[in-house]
Amino acid sequence: MTTTQATAEVFWTAFKVLPAEEKRAVLQKIILDENLRRDLMDLSVIEERRNEPGRPLHEYLTEKAKN
Repeated sequence: MTTTQATAEVFWTAFKVLPAEEKRAVLQKIILDENLRRDLMDLSVIEERRNEPGRPLHEYLTEKAKN
C-alpha cells in the first residue's frame, strides 16, 4: 500500500465512524466546493465506464467530424 493509499484509508475509516449528522456536514462541504464536486463527478463517470472498450482519439475525431 502506498503512502497515499494509506492516508486515504485513514480518512475513509474516520469518515465511516462519524455520527450521521457529522457525515452530512462533511458531504455538504464537499458538495459546496464546485471544483471538488466536478472532480468527483468525473471520477464517477470514469469508474462507471472503466470496462468499456477504448478507441484511438483520431477515430473518434474522424467520426465526430462526419456528424
